[in-house]
Amino acid sequence: MKSGRGLQGWRSFLPGAGGDDPASPGVRNPKPRPRFPPGGFLPALPEAALAAWVTGPEAALAAWVTGPAGTAAAATRLDLEEAKEFKERCTQCAAVSWGLTDEGKYYCTSCHNVTERSKEVINTGAIPNTKIQAINRGLKRKRKLEKGWDWYVCEGFQQILYQQAEALKTLGVGPELKDEVLHNFWKRYLQKSKQAYCKNPVYIRGRKATVLEDNPSHSDWDSEPDVLSDFSCPSFVESGPDSQLDSRTQKPFPISKASQSETASICSGSLDGVEYSLRKEKGIVKMTMPRTLAFCYLSLLWQRETITLSDLLRFVEEGHIPYINAFQHFPEEMKLYGRDKGIFAIESWPAYEDIYKKMIEIAKFLDLPRFPDITEDCYLHPDILCMKYLMEVNLPDEMNDLTYQVVKMTGIGEVDFLTFDPIAKMAKTVKYDIQAVAVIVIVLKLLFLLDDNLEWTLSNIAEKYNEKNKEDKPWFDFRKWYQVMKKSIDEKKQKWEEARAKYVWKSEKPLYHSSIDRAVVYKRREMVVSLQKQFSALTDSAPTVEKKSPSSFQFNWTEGDSAGTCFHGHSLQGILKKKGQSLTIKNSLYWLSTQKFCRSYCKHVTTYEESNFSLSYQFVINLFSFLLRIKASSLHEEVSLIEKRLFKRKYSKTKKKSRSRKRRKY
Repeated sequence: MKSGRGLQGWRSFLPGAGGDDPASPGVRNPKPRPRFPPGGFLPALPEAALAAWVTGPEAALAAWVTGPAGTAAAATRLDLEEAKEFKERCTQCAAVSWGLTDEGKYYCTSCHNVTERSKEVINTGAIPNTKIQAINRGLKRKRKLEKGWDWYVCEGFQQILYQQAEALKTLGVGPELKDEVLHNFWKRYLQKSKQAYCKNPVYIRGRKATVLEDNPSHSDWDSEPDVLSDFSCPSFVESGPDSQLDSRTQKPFPISKASQSETASICSGSLDGVEYSLRKEKGIVKMTMPRTLAFCYLSLLWQRETITLSDLLRFVEEGHIPYINAFQHFPEEMKLYGRDKGIFAIESWPAYEDIYKKMIEIAKFLDLPRFPDITEDCYLHPDILCMKYLMEVNLPDEMNDLTYQVVKMTGIGEVDFLTFDPIAKMAKTVKYDIQAVAVIVIVLKLLFLLDDNLEWTLSNIAEKYNEKNKEDKPWFDFRKWYQVMKKSIDEKKQKWEEARAKYVWKSEKPLYHSSIDRAVVYKRREMVVSLQKQFSALTDSAPTVEKKSPSSFQFNWTEGDSAGTCFHGHSLQGILKKKGQSLTIKNSLYWLSTQKFCRSYCKHVTTYEESNFSLSYQFVINLFSFLLRIKASSLHEEVSLIEKRLFKRKYSKTKKKSRSRKRRKY
């Protein structure tokens, strides 16, 4: 990505609404996105490190595009490794970059010039010919395939990020996220963590004094700017002549007398698996599986896409975005065992608060500039998200006017409040989805008080009116809404809990502690699979896993739906009263969710104990908490913070009273 290039296109702000298919995560909005503000671009980085991202994961580690025109040379990584020992310069272009043809002859990967020299065959016992050379090469290739490639942990995480970016692309996210935003973030992370784009990468510091076999004078090779292996993992831009490495200046990795791959293969499949698991460097954010999701959400936030953090984690849980056992999609040549198991194998679902904190941590570590502004026409603005969640939980459309007023009075819809700025003194972004849901909870409290008394009284009035006036627009009945939503949410929760209980954490690709155990583990897995097939044949049932189609909505409410009544078109007339030309709320009472906030040194703002609150409030909090897959205490905390902004005078009065009491005590 070149510095100064603007991102084109952005997502429409309400996916699945207004007659669109709710199963589609988003549709394009014809309105163009404004360019980034001055200073909003990422600093330019060296382009001579990662190879181009190719068309698919299968071809990503096999293909290596070379030549000024970007033509594909028929060289694989195995060919390049075999040809490393041939050090002569090409007679055509003077480059030292060789591959092997099927006949065993050396060819230049830069200009494709084929030499008369061929690779010698060892222990043939006969006159070498093309057929013998090909057989010998095939045996060597097989041995190298069993041994696997030399790869680093950061290359493994790069593979996973590639898979996640492709998954987001299939969900409707623009291609700019993968090719420009996530690519740049990952490059910057590799530079900041000193794994690439620097003179002394962390994974070669231990080999600094190693003397090479061929030339002892090259022992300080790692003082030169080093790069990741260009043919071991896909990078984050489409293939093209501008993104390719200059094969003439490319330096092959040196071959030391004590090969690092042989030492590492005992304890891990990756070269630096053991070192990486033990590394604890101050000030360096270590890459983990949860941080891959933090990278994805940072990219989504920069692009202002129509996927919130709760949506991202739900898509992970539903299997639409690779996370659990993502390593099993690694190419066969990337062997993973031993210490790699603890790095890439994970057996827990990602938590909202954990990913949120890691996202801020990464943004601060990368020194990212202020993100593009969250304006009123962005999907992440509370006005639009409130509209989405009102539809999700089957509440009347008229409530949207009240949520708009609460957002305006509290100032949480201002651009400066919503826009993420990692380099600010207090680097803190907004939990957009939790904030929008908290606004709806406050509106419900304003209308119905949620004290286990007023809401049922208003429900009785609405029920009587609806019986007498069946042809008119029905009044919203809180009791009926409660019954419909409780039934739906209980069914949904039961299915969700069953799916979690039945989830198989073991991957299809067996994991083993060392290369010695490989044969035993694979044999056991074959026996287990065979027994499972026999058992399913006896019981006449094949195990089927239901995979839901991705959707921004978990509930779909339409008029005449047999699942339950749709309340979108119901009126709030029984709850509101006319005051001049405007409508006001009949209920004049309100109770604060938190009377006193925790001290500044506490990790939380307030505490939440269900027994201290009404059953109606508990139901509403639990409903939205399940919808976002968050803790009830997190939502209660957000409700309390917005109430603090909404009722500033009341909180300031309580502060003055508490101060005066303290003075009297003294």
